[in-house]
Amino acid sequence: MKASPGARSWMAAGVRHELLMRALPALRHEMAAPVAAIRMAVLLMKHQLASEAAIEPAELAERAARIEDQIAALAPGKHFLRAWELSSDGDSITRSELVAQGTALMRVAFDLRGISLRVGDAISPSKEGPRFPNSAALLYMFLGALAYLNDNAEHIDAICIEAEGAEALRLHVRLGETPLADPPDDTHVAPRALAIDAVALQLLADGLGYATSIKPDSVQFALRPVLHPAESRAAQALPEG
Repeated sequence: MKASPGARSWMAAGVRHELLMRALPALRHEMAAPVAAIRMAVLLMKHQLASEAAIEPAELAERAARIEDQIAALAPGKHFLRAWELSSDGDSITRSELVAQGTALMRVAFDLRGISLRVGDAISPSKEGPRFPNSAALLYMFLGALAYLNDNAEHIDAICIEAEGAEALRLHVRLGETPLADPPDDTHVAPRALAIDAVALQLLADGLGYATSIKPDSVQFALRPVLHPAESRAAQALPEG
């Protein structure tokens, strides 16, 4: 039985949920340190206030300033969580910013498995390129491409991320000679049933409306969506070159 458009939308939402679950550990780690520092500072202030010793106003002011600094450190994480919401008026993003955000989320997990993420010289933060709409959708596409290559290729040594023309990205694997290291228990590695295969990645691209070329060892996708998601199914391959 062929899946209905509604069923395909639900399946695409499931792929996005899996990608979000893979990215959350890194975000949680970044937000945990400021929260722990705030908690410690508050406990020390409560202990001082409960004691009979005189409290120096300057000391309290210093602790309050440290708490404010840690609250400020939480702001990027809060903004990043909101950035995952798909909307037609989402924030725009450059190609280099997209790659920087995506690799920052997943680099540690890949490093623990012995897979390096290598960014091409053409993708440089110092090179101001065009901005592309809906940063959340693009981040899902980037993480989906990384997950697909990680889940399906064997003996990966590196995943290379390169610019393709002015408005596309290409990710491809570089194979090594030895099997991947077993990941530690606390890293998120999807079980086989939740692996991102070519069908799942194409569902994601169709739902978000991006023309995508999927091969066993590479993924290429445009950074501007087609007018309607259905059009991406008719343009499953980008022109080579």
